[in-house]
Amino acid sequence: MGENCDLLIALHARRSAASITRFRKTFPAKPLIVVLTGTDLYRDLATSEEARQSLRLADSLIVLQEDAIHFVPIEHRKKTHVVYQSAKPLKPCLKPKFKLDCVVVGHLRDEKDPSTIFRAAAQLNDSDHIHILHIGAPLDESLAEIARTLSARSKHYHWSGEMSHGLTRAAIKRAHLLIHPSIMEGGANVIVEALTSGTSVLASQMSGNVGMLGPDYGGYFAVGDDAALLTLLKRYSRDANFKSRLGNACLARAKLFLPEIECASLCSIANKLLEPKA
Repeated sequence: MGENCDLLIALHARRSAASITRFRKTFPAKPLIVVLTGTDLYRDLATSEEARQSLRLADSLIVLQEDAIHFVPIEHRKKTHVVYQSAKPLKPCLKPKFKLDCVVVGHLRDEKDPSTIFRAAAQLNDSDHIHILHIGAPLDESLAEIARTLSARSKHYHWSGEMSHGLTRAAIKRAHLLIHPSIMEGGANVIVEALTSGTSVLASQMSGNVGMLGPDYGGYFAVGDDAALLTLLKRYSRDANFKSRLGNACLARAKLFLPEIECASLCSIANKLLEPKA
């Protein structure tokens, strides 16, 4: 704190509001970039004057997916840039042929909507060769208890608890599908990790996911709609054309999430702000 610098990149408009205000008072002429998260866009900007003040003080704003721009106040959109998060591409591996392996990555808390996964998994029967591995820490004990009970009763679902990043990424790579049922999301890096390792995605149709996968993606289900998720799972397991279309769409989208693209985007924004004023 208090060290000299060329510019500030602040993550979270509300949570970093004090640092943003202090930087602007201390260095009024130096560039300030604010990265807007899901909690900023889908909750805090509507209720927090601190968050709105951070947007006013910023020279540039960054959002993590393309749909997020629609949630930035109109007066600030001209200074808003989309910078996708990235992940190192992994060579895709062979997937199991006689069952559909799915993975869910998200701590057990309401925003990640694990309840939709629980309800869908509970409806799978012996004729459904579908297995769901659920990775995430037990942040909500009531949800954790449901996960434990379902793991004990169902051959289609297993909750592993929290896993290391390396093991989690390996599980994503091995799976046919990542299921991402979030209620609120700024731009999930777990989707990036799936696409850059050859794993397709089924996701809730909400802004953070639509902005990552594109508005015309065919693997969406309505938020909280376990029946629609179950229909997509069964369709993917039985319909080779549907499976191929999702795979091709994910492969095309994966090009957005390469480390060199993220680096070039950030450098371009910073360099423009650092250019000497005429």
